[in-house]
Amino acid sequence: MTIVTADLKEAFKKAPIKGMMDNVMEQFNSAADQINLHPNIRKILSITNNEIIVNFPVKMDNGDVEIFTGYRVQHNNALGPYKGGLRYHPTVDIDAARALAMWMTWKTSLAGLPYGGGKGGIKLDPTRYSKGELERITRRFTFALADNIGPEHDIPAPDVNTNSQTMAWIADTYMSTRPPAERTANQHVVTGKPDGIGGLEGRDRATGYGVYLSIKFWAEKNNKSLEGTKFIVQGFGNVGYWAAHFLEKDGAKLVAVQDAFGSVQNQEGINVEDLFKYSQINDGSFGGFPNAKPVDKNKFFTLDCDICIPAALGNQITIENAPQIKASLIAEGANGPTNVEGEKVLLERGITIIPDILCNSGGVVGSYFEWLQNRNGELWQLDEVMVKLHKKMKESFDKVYDYSKKEDVDMRTAAFCIAIERIEKAYIQRGIFP
Repeated sequence: MTIVTADLKEAFKKAPIKGMMDNVMEQFNSAADQINLHPNIRKILSITNNEIIVNFPVKMDNGDVEIFTGYRVQHNNALGPYKGGLRYHPTVDIDAARALAMWMTWKTSLAGLPYGGGKGGIKLDPTRYSKGELERITRRFTFALADNIGPEHDIPAPDVNTNSQTMAWIADTYMSTRPPAERTANQHVVTGKPDGIGGLEGRDRATGYGVYLSIKFWAEKNNKSLEGTKFIVQGFGNVGYWAAHFLEKDGAKLVAVQDAFGSVQNQEGINVEDLFKYSQINDGSFGGFPNAKPVDKNKFFTLDCDICIPAALGNQITIENAPQIKASLIAEGANGPTNVEGEKVLLERGITIIPDILCNSGGVVGSYFEWLQNRNGELWQLDEVMVKLHKKMKESFDKVYDYSKKEDVDMRTAAFCIAIERIEKAYIQRGIFP
């Protein structure tokens, strides 16, 4: 493994810190250059189709009214309805929504799904509100979006700080605003619902399982065993927990975890189920977990490990910490966790990155299965879902891995090239109206 040169490190330090939109555009343009994307199609894919900003009032528990700002960005629907999550977080803004919507376009295209890309959410800190307030905020946001979403137009899903309960509120609100005879036909307006109202068995673990599968496929391609492999996870929510759960079953060893509450490590191994149960009875926090010791949050990515799974927010691996990362494999469970400057350092050092649009695509594949299940009036069993998910993830991984070797490019460039070429083909065959 080579060490990043001092000159390269210094050059990156002088560069301005880029936002998520800058990162996604740089990734897009690099892949577009690689495949000689038609200039007209490059123009189309460089911009979003629609950007919806809604300001809406909600009455709080104490009787006061607060005004909230919600976003929904619809990037491209050349391949099918817009698809993407809704997140509730203070960092939600139009720029972040644009970047995330564009990533969703590439993700759904790469996975071979009949979807385009969308993303959105509400700028808020959900920990400041009661469950009743969050329900009213969600329902009012859904009403404000009105006909900008729909089961054949734009299909939201859970994301950061949203879950199956959030999706249940959205589905119920949306269905309630339809004419009575049309209500049940709109159940698939969102995916990631509870299984009692049309949700898919296994949807909760689909993203994390996909992250695990991506790591497993990479290990198989490189004749490596996961037995005894050390891994660290940033973000111990749905994605991080399930990825760790399946890796542990294959003999890998969780040695450190970080989330908003803090960081802990134990190089001898942390039992995934013990940590999960501890966090569940401590309001999501694993601070004080008896079988691990605290770690300075700024030192987390420098810890000794073989695999690093960033499964929290974007822009976590940067020029500042990339030179100290000890993992030989980065498996991106989050969207955009590695910025462009950080990635250049990692690649210079010979570290492999399984990109987000491949690695965490198990979630949108699971969403597609749920959408199909609702649309066709079917009920799929968990074992059937997991087999289908494994098959879809294997197809995508093999395509990206083989392309990267054949064209001698990194896996992110390979994934982007495959995704963009599929959309380019659709535009060439359909033409542009009028």
